[in-house]
Amino acid sequence: MIYFDYSATTPIDSEALKVYQKISSNVFGNTSSLHDIGTKAEHVLQICRKELANLLSVSAEGVYFTSGGTESNLLSIISLAKSQSQYGKHIVTSIGEHDSIHSALSYLENDGFEISEIPFTQNGLIDLHALKKSIRQDTILISIQHVNSEIGTIQPIQEIAHLIKQQNILFHCDCVQSFGKLDISRITHYVDSVSVSSHKIYGPKGVGATYIDPSIHVKPLFPRLTHEHGFRGGTVNLPGIAAFITAAKKAQEVKHLKHYFTMRNLFLKELSKHKHFFTIYQSNDHKLQLPHIIGLGLNGIEGQYVMLECNRYGFAISTGSACHVGQHKPSNTMNALGIPSSKSNEFIRVSLGKYTKKSDVKELAALLNEIVKNVHVMLI
Repeated sequence: MIYFDYSATTPIDSEALKVYQKISSNVFGNTSSLHDIGTKAEHVLQICRKELANLLSVSAEGVYFTSGGTESNLLSIISLAKSQSQYGKHIVTSIGEHDSIHSALSYLENDGFEISEIPFTQNGLIDLHALKKSIRQDTILISIQHVNSEIGTIQPIQEIAHLIKQQNILFHCDCVQSFGKLDISRITHYVDSVSVSSHKIYGPKGVGATYIDPSIHVKPLFPRLTHEHGFRGGTVNLPGIAAFITAAKKAQEVKHLKHYFTMRNLFLKELSKHKHFFTIYQSNDHKLQLPHIIGLGLNGIEGQYVMLECNRYGFAISTGSACHVGQHKPSNTMNALGIPSSKSNEFIRVSLGKYTKKSDVKELAALLNEIVKNVHVMLI
């Protein structure tokens, strides 16, 4: 099967796998144990913390390892909000955020917080005018995803930071889709908190991290926990963390954007032969578009059908975020764009990876062209 779902997850890198195996065998101690084996594990953990901090250009003191992007978002959002609740209970986000953000905010809503959700423009970017209008005196937190996970648009993080400058509003940024593809150290000093994940960058699953500016007094979600300075509970996954850092460093060293742009342009060129059958969701400015995520719809054809047909012919694509599979609801991104449900049900996502070949792209495009031709011929 030819894989086109790299935004959902990636295969583990061979070097990262070797590190995972080595640490599992040789540094198996609990980092909280006081004996020499535990101390050795703690030493490796602190090296990993410093290396990730260097990649993000942040203080290691603010780096917390987690089980992945979802937990990073949940703990960051809820902890930050509760820590600031004495100043207000209003939070601003976009409609198009990952489900983990909306889950955290729903939890806070039940606890008396008020949430404002901002739509996207036609270019898939946050509506800055609507965002500015939504800010109130009791606004304490804004959460905006750096790169949209379904169509790949890059949000204007610096502009948002300037909007809230000197307003005592914290800024959380979900960087799960951008980390390892873009240099997010360029935005970390504009935000107060970021979330990253391992399995999106050829690291192991079940590992991630969050950074929270150490100057912010964070109130942990759960009391009396000891791991990660009380930020979360559970024995630290040291083999996974070490493998994650290996994959992250490799991702920073080897840039694949040129490859992704080549594959994207080839794919869209092949679809342009029957362009009236397709709707492409993207930014008109290529500088605000991450090339490896391609969000599109086959006009008049349900995305679920297209995904199953692709699977039948040996191609793995998705109908959006993997977190939506089986829920049969419009994607958050389609809602943010104001796309009606009849049209949003057509949405599919094709995401490219470092192993994607030109021949793979041509074969997938040929199949999609064949699907639309066959279905529309039957409808005539």
